[in-house]
Amino acid sequence: MAVPLLQTAMVGAYVVGRHLRGVKRYPLVLMLEPLFRCNLACAGCGKIDYPDPLLNRRLSVEDCLEAARECGAPVVSIAGGEPLLHAEIDRIVDGLIAQRRFVYLCTNALLMEKRLDRFKPGPFFTWSVHLDGSRAEHDASVCQAGVYDRAVAAIREAKKRGFRVNINCTLFDGTDPVRVAAFFDEAMEAGIDGITVSPGYAYERAPDQAHFLTRRRTKQLFRDIFQAGRGRRWAFNQSSLFLDFLAGNQSYRCSPWGNPTRNVFGWQRPCYLLGEGYATTWRELMDETDWDAYGTGNYEKCADCMVHSGYEATAVADSVRNPLKAFRVARHGVRTDGGMAPEIPLDRQRPAEYVFSRHVEKALEETGPKR
Repeated sequence: MAVPLLQTAMVGAYVVGRHLRGVKRYPLVLMLEPLFRCNLACAGCGKIDYPDPLLNRRLSVEDCLEAARECGAPVVSIAGGEPLLHAEIDRIVDGLIAQRRFVYLCTNALLMEKRLDRFKPGPFFTWSVHLDGSRAEHDASVCQAGVYDRAVAAIREAKKRGFRVNINCTLFDGTDPVRVAAFFDEAMEAGIDGITVSPGYAYERAPDQAHFLTRRRTKQLFRDIFQAGRGRRWAFNQSSLFLDFLAGNQSYRCSPWGNPTRNVFGWQRPCYLLGEGYATTWRELMDETDWDAYGTGNYEKCADCMVHSGYEATAVADSVRNPLKAFRVARHGVRTDGGMAPEIPLDRQRPAEYVFSRHVEKALEETGPKR
């Protein structure tokens, strides 16, 4: 089972409780970025294109724990940058677990094997290792040879010590669905507990702009992958309806508040993928963000996005409203043929605004670089 029973029960109770109380917007997963610095420079990443004074900044342990208390999300995904470069990352993890939050520590695994002693296995903690395919595909994706082998070695050692380990797989245009299916088989045989899969977001600052998927190509790619994997026992760490959405069988709108992001700038508007502004507090983020200004059909930068951080919360909410539909997909698998669900029209979306440089300059001028 990709998600532990305890997590399923606690998160399920949290979600159902919000629905029964009529809460329209609530966080499911806090995307916590304690730093932007990374020890890789992947061609498809738009997270590390900051000047050194900002790459050197860190959220403190208390900043991280307060962010979790503020928003109350039951799950925290610690991303970055590379979180294992944070000197106090183990204290952050321990503090979040003490708050009884389920912690996913995302890592490229270059430092993972060396850092295993600083963490304890348990139901509230999962390693989420970035792997974009088998050896050749992954090393090409991260622009460095040998990373795949080090990641797999770290996964095997972590499993040997009793940790839960997931892989986090991002797919780009040109991906061969048969090779992805073989990679998922390979990963399951290595003993991982679950797979998180998503198409890459078209970061405007990513060095490689040629391999981001359109929505149409994303849907066909996932249909082909699921067709190739028919009958195999892949354990996805995602809801059945989100996978159904990836295959073009659901028309969903984004729920950016479902995976709010806290980083060294503050609370990022509107989501983990887009940095269009920042709020000082969680309440300010929720109350003063113009949510209708974002999402596919509303904003040009969101046109092709189908990433789990925007749509998993939508799928979970749909699962609560339509449990039989979710059960049918989970029981019988994702449909891989026939017509696709209607696409959201793009003719009224507002044009993109390019604000990255403005935010960087403001951050440097107003607060000054912190080291």
